[in-house]
Amino acid sequence: MKITSKGQVTIPQAVRERARLLPHSEVSFEVLPNGDVLLRAVKSAASPVRRAFERARGSANATGFKDMDSDAFMQWLRGPQP
Repeated sequence: MKITSKGQVTIPQAVRERARLLPHSEVSFEVLPNGDVLLRAVKSAASPVRRAFERARGSANATGFKDMDSDAFMQWLRGPQP
């Protein structure tokens, strides 16, 4: 694998999948005392929108949503308001 003239490198798909790196994931680099470079996924606080999508993921066909109109679903998705 080569570094481009812009300093870019492609992370192989198998590595991205195993490390759960998605497009736009943030990563950090650390140079170890022996000169090896460690790439880490940055665990950032999820935005309110991301948290809402995570709560809703896989629930579109759930029976609890069958009789919900779009306004009720949006209220559920946004969660309790302060």
